[in-house]
Amino acid sequence: MAHFAQIQNGTVSQVIVVADSDCGGGQMPKSEIAGQAFIASLGLVGEWRQTSYNGNFRSRYAGVGYIYDTDLDEFVAPVNPTLD
Repeated sequence: MAHFAQIQNGTVSQVIVVADSDCGGGQMPKSEIAGQAFIASLGLVGEWRQTSYNGNFRSRYAGVGYIYDTDLDEFVAPVNPTLD
């Protein structure tokens, strides 16, 4: 299974699972291109980036609220504000 994060305003808004067969059965980066095409065919719009459950690429698995850093091409955990 492949996981894709929807990016809105630089932040992950949701993560979905896509079958490997719907990602061309390949590996990143080819699987990302095929997966994005499959997601678009479902009518799901927006920016979608593949994320690795095992952290094999893009540094870590993306969760809702994570930031997608385009310069680093990786997901960054959100910063928790310090309580006074």
